[in-house]
Amino acid sequence: MPDFTVSRDVTLVNSKGFHIRPAHLVMKTAAEYKSEVKIIKENHAVDGKSIMDMMTLFAPNGTTLTLQARGPDAQAAVDALAQLVEGGFGLMDE
Repeated sequence: MPDFTVSRDVTLVNSKGFHIRPAHLVMKTAAEYKSEVKIIKENHAVDGKSIMDMMTLFAPNGTTLTLQARGPDAQAAVDALAQLVEGGFGLMDE
């Protein structure tokens, strides 16, 4: 199965944006896939499987992030991550 790159823009909808809990959920979800996962804000790309990397993103509510995956299950990884982000990380009541 060939490697390919998939990317998708998403907007943070939860009130507190990207912080430790969403970062942990992204990392946990990304780890389920073989593909390399990047989270990109403007020109700053971080490893979606590294909590330390993701904590360097300052991304409040309304920020657009690009989810990018490269590998055999890239589409599935981006779809799962997009669903997580677009669903507010399950944190819409915070």
